[in-house]
Amino acid sequence: PSCGTIDKWSAFLSAAKHFVEKDLEVSMAGRVFMITGANSGIGRATAMAIAKRGGTVHMVCRNKDKAEEARADIVKESGNKEIYVHILDLSETRKIWEFAEAFKRKYKALNVLINNAGCIMSERDVNAEGLEKSFASNVMGVYILTRGLIPLLEKSAEPRVITVSSGGMLVQKLRTGNLQTEIGRYDGTMVYAQHKRQQVVMTEQWAKTHSNIHFSVMHPGWVDTPAVANAMPDFHQSMKDSLRTPEQGADTAVWLAISEAAATKPSGSFFQDRRMVSAHLPLAWTHSSQLEQQKFMSVMEDLAKTFQPH
Repeated sequence: PSCGTIDKWSAFLSAAKHFVEKDLEVSMAGRVFMITGANSGIGRATAMAIAKRGGTVHMVCRNKDKAEEARADIVKESGNKEIYVHILDLSETRKIWEFAEAFKRKYKALNVLINNAGCIMSERDVNAEGLEKSFASNVMGVYILTRGLIPLLEKSAEPRVITVSSGGMLVQKLRTGNLQTEIGRYDGTMVYAQHKRQQVVMTEQWAKTHSNIHFSVMHPGWVDTPAVANAMPDFHQSMKDSLRTPEQGADTAVWLAISEAAATKPSGSFFQDRRMVSAHLPLAWTHSSQLEQQKFMSVMEDLAKTFQPH
C-alpha cells in the first residue's frame, strides 16, 4: 500500500512522544481478557502486556502446539499463571457459537474481548458451512463471538470490546451484497480490506445498541508479523526495515484494553496510535448510509442464525 511510506515505525516513534506513560501503569488483577489469535504477532504482544499487569488471559487460538508454546513463554516472562488456552478455528462457524455458549456456562466474568485474529487468503476457498473462509474468520467469526459473549460482558465490570482492524479499510466502502466474493475476481488483499471496513461498521452499530459496553476498533500500523510476511511477501520484503514491531502494533490495542483514558473516548470510535481518527479519508466516497449499515447488520444476523446450534 502507498500509505506504507508514511506509516512506518518512525510515525509510531513520533506519535509515542505524546503518549501518557501512566495510562499503562495499571494493575489488571482480577480483570478477565479474551484475545483471539493470541499466539503470535499483535495478539501475542497484547497478551504478554496484559499478563505482565496481572490480568487473567484467555488465549483463543487455532494451533494447539503454537498456543501452548506461547502460553508457556507468557507465563515464564510475566510470572502470571492465570493464562488459559482455548483451541478454536474462527473459520469454523458453528464451533464459534458452541464455544461462546460453553464459555458463558463455565466462566463468571469477561471484562474485555479483543478480536485480533484475522486471515488473508491468496485464493477463494470455502469452509465446511460453505462460507468463503476469510469472510468466515474476519467477519462472521468476529460477529458470532462478540454477539455470543455480549451477555457475559454486560454482566461484568467496565466491559470493553476491541477489534484489530487495518488502515486498508480506508479504501473500501461497505458492501452489503456479494459478501462471499462469489462474483468477480478474488483479490485477497482487497477482500481483507473490505472485511476490515465491515468490522468498523459492526463496531459502530454495536456501540449504538449496547451502550454499557465500550466498543472500539483500531489500526495497528503496518507490522512485521508472520501474517503479513505470508500474505504480502513482496510488500513485506520491500518494507521490512520500516515495519513496526508487534509490540508497537499492539500498543493501541493494549491502551484501549486497560487504560482509563481510553474509556473516556466515545464508544464505536476508530483509533490509531492512541488517538481517535476518522474511519474515512478526507472527501472520501467510502461513507455509507445508516440504512445500508443496518441492512448489513441484519444480513449478518440472519446468516449467523443459520449456524446457531439449537
